[in-house]
Amino acid sequence: MILGHILDNNKIIDEVLITIFKNPKSYTGEDLIEISCHGSIYIQDKIIQLLIKHGSRIAKKGEFTLRAFLNQKLDLSQAEGVAELISSETEKSHEFAMKQMKGGFSNEIKNLRNKFIKFASLIELELDFSEEDVEFANRKDLLKLITIIKTKIQKLLESFKFGNAIKNGIPISIVGNPNSGKSTLLNTILNEDRAIVSNIKGTTRDTIEEEITIQGYKFRFIDTAGLRETNNQIEKIGISKTYETIHKSAFVLYMIDKTEFKENEEQNDLKKIAAKLNNNKIIILANKSDLDNQKIHLKTLPNLPIVNISATKGQGVQQVLKLIIKQVEKWAVINQQIIIINHRHYESLLHTLNSINDVENALNSNVSGEFLSIDIKRCLEFLGEITGEITNENLLDSIFQDFCIGK
Repeated sequence: MILGHILDNNKIIDEVLITIFKNPKSYTGEDLIEISCHGSIYIQDKIIQLLIKHGSRIAKKGEFTLRAFLNQKLDLSQAEGVAELISSETEKSHEFAMKQMKGGFSNEIKNLRNKFIKFASLIELELDFSEEDVEFANRKDLLKLITIIKTKIQKLLESFKFGNAIKNGIPISIVGNPNSGKSTLLNTILNEDRAIVSNIKGTTRDTIEEEITIQGYKFRFIDTAGLRETNNQIEKIGISKTYETIHKSAFVLYMIDKTEFKENEEQNDLKKIAAKLNNNKIIILANKSDLDNQKIHLKTLPNLPIVNISATKGQGVQQVLKLIIKQVEKWAVINQQIIIINHRHYESLLHTLNSINDVENALNSNVSGEFLSIDIKRCLEFLGEITGEITNENLLDSIFQDFCIGK
């Protein structure tokens, strides 16, 4: 590391530190020089102009990480982890991006792929000795391996639901009849008047969505149109959107107005919601408990948690948030080893699973080694695409175009 001055025709631009990285001990695996200057935009621009003047060029998007990948300093999945790390907005998304960048997911995929390669080579060997009618690859062992790999891939695919929610925000719908306090609850959680609150029923015609970070997790709270029978066409569209939102939600907070509690109506609405979600994703909020302290009973849905709250006064709201965090932490424990947060990885794993099913069907049908070999190679290709062992220029372009210039 050298301390010195950058000059332009004997005029001092800045006093800087120059750090020299000799290959292969650099980020890209090549010889690198870093210039640490003062934070002035003028100084930075002047230095860049001088570098270009003397033969340098601006790096393309993701070029440094692309060079690191091409020089085998990291694999493709780890390179994408760098991008995830740069774009992480919360503690938890940062945590999962760090895990990906360190290579935990890559190692899991490589292990699965290596096991398949062993069988693929044995089957290829059989084809070389096809006239002798010998069998080097034990079909029963291959079926056992397929069962193990399918289970692992299914777990990875399931983890994507959690990983994607952590990355983009965990969606939580606030649902209930008109005037049950949905908009008031949203405003209370956000600590601002985001949604219009009115005594007139059907005020909310569309979804209102806001983000908030709680204990390192990003949540997307969505206020929805009230559920009721109506002839108003615009309100009907809003109610239809409510059910679409419910289907995509990680949790539903179902609001009940205790001062106007109608058990049959509430239970019918809850049954429709429960048909779209697991029961452990529904929390019933008995609102206006400061005005009515009666207990809420739902005979046909007795296992759903019920929390007494007052949305206007904020009573019980922290208890609701703690319930949500507790459930999210359970998901985190279930998926603590490896979390899929990347759409491309999810798609490749889905293709892999379909190909493995083809291999399994081929084995059960006693197809010849030639066709079995084709199915196994297809599995290897999809697994190889994840880590970059099998790649193409278009794939690399699509991945690295999302990087910032500097990385």
